[in-house]
Amino acid sequence: MFSIYFQDGIAYRASGLIWVTTDVATAVTMPLVWAAATKSGSIGGFSSSDFILYYLCMLFLGSFIMSHIMWELAMEIKEGQFSTMLLRPMSFYQLNFFRNLSWRVIRPVLFAPFFFGLLFAYRGYLNHVDIHLGWDFWASVVLGHCVSFSFVMMMSMLALFTQEVTSIFELYYIPMLFLSGQLFPIAMLPAWAAKLAKLFPFYFMTGGPTEILIGRVHGPAALQVLITQAGWILVCYVVSKVLWARGLKHYTGVGM
Repeated sequence: MFSIYFQDGIAYRASGLIWVTTDVATAVTMPLVWAAATKSGSIGGFSSSDFILYYLCMLFLGSFIMSHIMWELAMEIKEGQFSTMLLRPMSFYQLNFFRNLSWRVIRPVLFAPFFFGLLFAYRGYLNHVDIHLGWDFWASVVLGHCVSFSFVMMMSMLALFTQEVTSIFELYYIPMLFLSGQLFPIAMLPAWAAKLAKLFPFYFMTGGPTEILIGRVHGPAALQVLITQAGWILVCYVVSKVLWARGLKHYTGVGM
């Protein structure tokens, strides 16, 4: 199944590049905004170089980590295509994990040329880059991807109960963008707000891995990120299974 969906993703490279350009726009604008804001000094412990490194790392990691498969699943459930998945001799959860993973592998490859172009464009700000590629970083990337996937799979199960869930999915992006660190580092928030943000799973999708990579989280703090990521994966998986069992009783293949 991974091979089939991987080939499908390669076949539609143009649409993939269009999606990637949305990340490029953020990578161009946000570092410039913060670089201008830090001309008179650092903000929240971030210099202009720190901000640019943070955003470039965040966007590159996010191209692999972040999952958006709930849109496709909701449409397939609404149109009745979901019925064929129920007949396949494999777990629905497992099927969509590898389906999602295939595109997550392709997307960083499509983003890479833009990423290296941005590195070149911002080379004047990145004279003293120090990144950490230890085991805790790689573990956080894998777990961050699983947190994102398990969370959106949990949301996808809502489509079994109602025909229209797109508004819920759109609402998801508001806290996700603010609390995951994609709009700004969580460290920029007041102490109480930063602690509150870490009570939700969004920071542990991209914020945690990025801060481990750039060295702002390390040692016991990095281990705590990994443990929390594993906890959120378990919680989302259990809730999605409960919603799956109950949602199947409500499901009807309307679009067949």
